[in-house]
Amino acid sequence: MQTEEKQQIAPSETTQPAHASTFARVGLLMYTFLIIYASLYPFSNWSDIGLPLWAFLIMPMPHYWTGFDVATNVIGYLPFGMLVVFALYPHLRGLPAVIVAVFAGVMLSGSLEALQTFLPNRVSSNLDFLTNLAGTCIGAFLGAPLTHAFLEQSRLLQLRRDWFVPDAGRGLIIAGLWPLAQIYPQGYLFGHGQVMPILSNWLSEWMESPVDLVALMTRDIQLTVQEYWLAETLITAFGMIGAMLTWSILLRKQAPRPMLLLTFFAVALGVKAMANALLFSPANAVAWLTPGAKGGLLIGTMMVGGLSYAPPVAQRWLAALALVLGFIAINLVPANPYFVATLQAWTQGKFLNFNGAAHFLSIFWTFFALWFLLHPAHRLKRV
Repeated sequence: MQTEEKQQIAPSETTQPAHASTFARVGLLMYTFLIIYASLYPFSNWSDIGLPLWAFLIMPMPHYWTGFDVATNVIGYLPFGMLVVFALYPHLRGLPAVIVAVFAGVMLSGSLEALQTFLPNRVSSNLDFLTNLAGTCIGAFLGAPLTHAFLEQSRLLQLRRDWFVPDAGRGLIIAGLWPLAQIYPQGYLFGHGQVMPILSNWLSEWMESPVDLVALMTRDIQLTVQEYWLAETLITAFGMIGAMLTWSILLRKQAPRPMLLLTFFAVALGVKAMANALLFSPANAVAWLTPGAKGGLLIGTMMVGGLSYAPPVAQRWLAALALVLGFIAINLVPANPYFVATLQAWTQGKFLNFNGAAHFLSIFWTFFALWFLLHPAHRLKRV
């Protein structure tokens, strides 16, 4: 009799209720910001040309378009549709979730195409709107049947439970964006959060006269070659330590820590090399590997190797400190003349949308990481 009762109780005890995915919801929020930034980049020369906001809907189809543009629009919105479906789980599933996702894609794409009417550097188009909507639909219809595999039962979920702390969803998204933040060309390796040039441009347009905040703060200090080298070493080391320790605090004690740390770092460098080869030329794939960057990588490797087994609280605060110091350094050190000369050979062209998204990650990744590291709700415990 007792055995029968245990058999009847066991299934209910092992059944896990459906939970909303923090990973999907935070990912949707960040991906939406990424789309907005990429669609409105470079946020300059706003002007009213007298057209209504919905004019792009009734205009003839553009005569000139490329397969690259169509593919970019479809692929760009495909993850958005999928993330909306995942973010609605478990409150909405199946067809209702797909309908909401498609409606969200219509509103987002339509609003951004309307705003592009005011940007002379961008061209609002009904073709872009339709291809964006197509990408959202594909993502939504793919996401609906994949919900069970990704959010309820899968090998990936099991690995996540085995290797990462329970509340790692937000941290995994932020850490996962770090390799993608390497795509945008940077003056210094891992030198994210460089906001001074943007603020200087905004102030220059507002005051209608050139403003250089870095020059004002440093009083036009001229750095020698050795000082540029030292600055690059420190910026690279701070960026590497901050990112790698952010990744490290997400890992459980039983996780294969060395393998996961090395893989994470190798992916970031691989993305950096492929982006340089694509945006410039294959010969420039590792042009960022300067003597200063090598020194920073050496220092960062030694520091991460020693701190990766430190208590999580210490890792979190040291990661935040490294990111803050790197942020200060990258915004006080004058632009590297070699880097400025290199950028002059960069023709953005059809990569304007892509460049906008990469620029967004390059600037804001440091702020996302600091938000995660310093927010009380995200102070993870070692399990």
